Amino acid sequence: MVKHNDKMKAAILCGGLGTRIRGVADGSPKPMIPIGNRPVLWHIMRIFSTHDINDFVLCLGYKGSVIKDYFLNYRALASDLTISLGGQESVEFHDAAAENWRVTLADTGERAQTGARLARVQKYLQDSDLFCLTYGDGVADIDICELIKFHRAHRRIATVTGVRPPGRFGVMRTDRSLGISIVRDFLEKPQTGEGWINGGFFVLDRRVWNYLSDDEGLIFEREPLQRLAHDGQLVMFEHDGFWQPMDTYREWTMLNDLWHRRQAPWDKTTCLKTVTATK
Repeated sequence: MVKHNDKMKAAILCGGLGTRIRGVADGSPKPMIPIGNRPVLWHIMRIFSTHDINDFVLCLGYKGSVIKDYFLNYRALASDLTISLGGQESVEFHDAAAENWRVTLADTGERAQTGARLARVQKYLQDSDLFCLTYGDGVADIDICELIKFHRAHRRIATVTGVRPPGRFGVMRTDRSLGISIVRDFLEKPQTGEGWINGGFFVLDRRVWNYLSDDEGLIFEREPLQRLAHDGQLVMFEHDGFWQPMDTYREWTMLNDLWHRRQAPWDKTTCLKTVTATK
């Protein structure tokens, strides 16, 4: 029987521009680029929701108002409705909202880097012993319940999901001498190298705030993760399944093709394990 994660929160970094997806982004923030008829952000939130995490903190940046408008009008966009005009204007929705989500939309600055964005939403996460964090542009068939269970078992500050796609990403050097993959070095974008890479889908505990600051130029993947790695506080959850960012037009086309053919692996994730909710 699955135990609900009703007190777990997921923060999503939503400040990207999507400039490399020409002809699709049209100036929209990257998380709003569609897969099918829904933004990639919606697909990411669904991954968490499938694992009973329905409380989200969205770290907004470039054109954050577009994301705010989407959620302010979410039910109207997703439902049939009847509008009564005249003396007593009213709106009648004919469909119940499919998603039971609580969404905090936080403006973290148009130019802020990822570390600063996370630091600036601390007030929305500080009541959580643990919380999830990921990027607003990548999907996976990851078992979030297993990820959280793994994080609880090793008792370190941070867990990062390691994946193995092509080599244009940063590499993590790991050590398995203690029976789990301890990250010993975090190289954001080396010139060469092979191995596990940062696939997002982090689990962090409240001690992570000691590694962050409000400095607008603070990049989470550099000093904070490197310090966590050097302190032995960053552990890798190995994910050998599907993972795909949406950085280019080719990747956007591939993800849409999977969705339209009803073969999207990230839409089939099922929580099979019990995870204790954050107190």
